[in-house]
Amino acid sequence: MVDNGPAYRAKTLQGICARLGIHLIYCRPYAPEGKGKLERWHRTVRDQFLSELEPTCIHDLADLNARLWAWVEKIYHRRIHSGLQGQTPLQRYQQDLVRIRTLGQRAVRLDALFYHRLSRKVRKDGTVAYQGQRFEVPYELVGQSVQLVVDPHTGQVISVENNQGETLGEATPLDVLANTHRRRRKPATPVEEHQTTPQGPNLVEMAYRQYHAIDDDLAIPVHPTQTENEEL
Repeated sequence: MVDNGPAYRAKTLQGICARLGIHLIYCRPYAPEGKGKLERWHRTVRDQFLSELEPTCIHDLADLNARLWAWVEKIYHRRIHSGLQGQTPLQRYQQDLVRIRTLGQRAVRLDALFYHRLSRKVRKDGTVAYQGQRFEVPYELVGQSVQLVVDPHTGQVISVENNQGETLGEATPLDVLANTHRRRRKPATPVEEHQTTPQGPNLVEMAYRQYHAIDDDLAIPVHPTQTENEEL
């Protein structure tokens, strides 16, 4: 259960929750009583953590996060809360361990589940764009809309997927020189067994297929009034 802020409405968070099987619920706007526990948490962080935080000791965001987690694990989780009938948050959490749902097989690819998925359309040269850079993807995806998989922490582009989450191939940085010599392959299209024109059978296509032994049984019709001289 989350607030209605832009960060919680982002498609990235919605996708992560969907891949983890988490039901994302939004609080009703302008109704703080529906998120009382969350508001109380914000107050506790301001009063107990931020008020005692020494800014000169913080080097970067990772250092700030480390201090926050240390305070949560060593102080917040182990202090008795009046709203928990004299229990600590850790004790209350442990009462419901039997209800905890494990990730199962998804645990081995947990980091990948948190990668960002960005919609992109593959250009005619088999590339997609991300933050001013271009990346090569399988050429048969030209013209299609794909999901570009990106590691949000490193900014590394990993691969491309379809809308069902199936991997379509790798995404590699564009080599402009090599791309000019890249073999262009159009997606295969089914060829009709016997193509015809409004005037009758397509004789050119039928001759081509017979000449290359595509269909030995295919006979080219000859008009009964047509002579060899007329054909020449």
